[in-house]
Amino acid sequence: MHQESLRIRRKKKRIESKSSRVITKFFMPGSREQIGHMIDRVLGLSEEEVKQNLNRVIADFSTRHKNIRQVFDRNYHAVKDYLPNGKEISGERRCLIGSFFTHEYSIQAAAFFNPSIVAHPDQSNLHPGSIRVILSFRSTGEGHISSIEFRSGILDETNNMHFDEVGRFVETPEVINNPTYDKYVFQLKLEDMGSKNNVSEEILKDLPDRFSFVELQTAIRKKTHTWYEEPPALLHETTEKMLWLAGSNYALRFRKDRRISEKVIFPVSENESRGIEDARFVRFCDDRGSATYYATYTAYNGFDILPMLLETRDFDNFKIRTLNGKAVQNKGMALFPRKINGKYMMISRQDGENIYIMSSDNLHFWHEAQLLQKPEYPWEFIQIGNCGSPLETESGWILLTHGVGPMRKYCIGACLLDLEDPTKVIGRLSEPLLSPTEEEREGYVPNVLYTCGAIIHNKELVIPYSMSDTSSGIAVVSVKNLLSRMLDR
Repeated sequence: MHQESLRIRRKKKRIESKSSRVITKFFMPGSREQIGHMIDRVLGLSEEEVKQNLNRVIADFSTRHKNIRQVFDRNYHAVKDYLPNGKEISGERRCLIGSFFTHEYSIQAAAFFNPSIVAHPDQSNLHPGSIRVILSFRSTGEGHISSIEFRSGILDETNNMHFDEVGRFVETPEVINNPTYDKYVFQLKLEDMGSKNNVSEEILKDLPDRFSFVELQTAIRKKTHTWYEEPPALLHETTEKMLWLAGSNYALRFRKDRRISEKVIFPVSENESRGIEDARFVRFCDDRGSATYYATYTAYNGFDILPMLLETRDFDNFKIRTLNGKAVQNKGMALFPRKINGKYMMISRQDGENIYIMSSDNLHFWHEAQLLQKPEYPWEFIQIGNCGSPLETESGWILLTHGVGPMRKYCIGACLLDLEDPTKVIGRLSEPLLSPTEEEREGYVPNVLYTCGAIIHNKELVIPYSMSDTSSGIAVVSVKNLLSRMLDR
């Protein structure tokens, strides 16, 4: 099989990384003493000097960030306890202090890659044969910390992509520090972690069926001061695990007046402190036909990885949840876009080498995995994995895959799963669907093509893909020809 026989069309448009895409972050100096010294120096300025210095900072950075004064004020409040007791200061001085505890972070300084694509929630005011889409990307900045960015656009009737204008600014969302938790699910997750015991049961028993983070903290403090029946080590370990679990499940809220290209989901919790990696977005339809967008991603803290689930309906409000169960291991999980035979289904790779498939009654718990596909051809002899959620056709589920071959060259392949029983592989490409060209192989990580999800539109498979972690493009292939090639191998 040759790529030409499938008539794969690579679009000319490239999505390039830009180091000018910056967000603000809180800056914490190396010691408490230094914090105090910095604040004392600002307190020593006259009001006129404060105004002059603040105006200079505002002029320098207000064209790079929306509401920069609000950022400074927020960061001032993070260090205000270091001020002398009872010290009253002006709003300008607060902002100036906050500016010393703020710094910029270039979210794309290292790489901008691994896209996925889904239909936009808003399909109004389109020409016939067009669809509005949202693309997600993995952005990687200083320290190799990854985050999620978005772009939007329209695929026209011939599958040419017309991208919306990218906003000049980019910002992080408000973190909802006091989300609510379902007590039953929380108990199941504790049990899965091996932390369900007398201590956790005693703490949870008086909480309502849906409780907040603050209520959990209050219950823990209450029991910590009155609990003497268990060893102190067990009490400490259990409460730490409960707070870790609660802190790993949080919510985000963006301003509704922001363009989607102005939004970035940057690591919040401890378990993702070193990166949010390779989000695979899917538009999931429930039994009533209601759509929710999910994304599986890998949280990385510098030592361990943890599969996570992101949920949204509008790309303004997001819920972040841990995935649990003994089958939740390794990287690269991809959710099917609907239930099959009454069960959620997920593609996975538990052993870092082969593709597996899982089913579950509960979206958040996965306990069993079944081997689906092993490396078969030389271009995938090192390992294989999925390249996004399966795509439904009348002939079966198209699953894009990636294979790693000699010199760690990454290529994109495809296989076909049975429509009613996707544990059965009924077709497969023997050669790559997409391999790096001479132009595409050069970059931050050479010889790599990768995608986190495609879409079917106007009888064609539209694949956004990254090239050597440096830029991204779009390839298009006939679904009919691809199915024929997989079934006739």
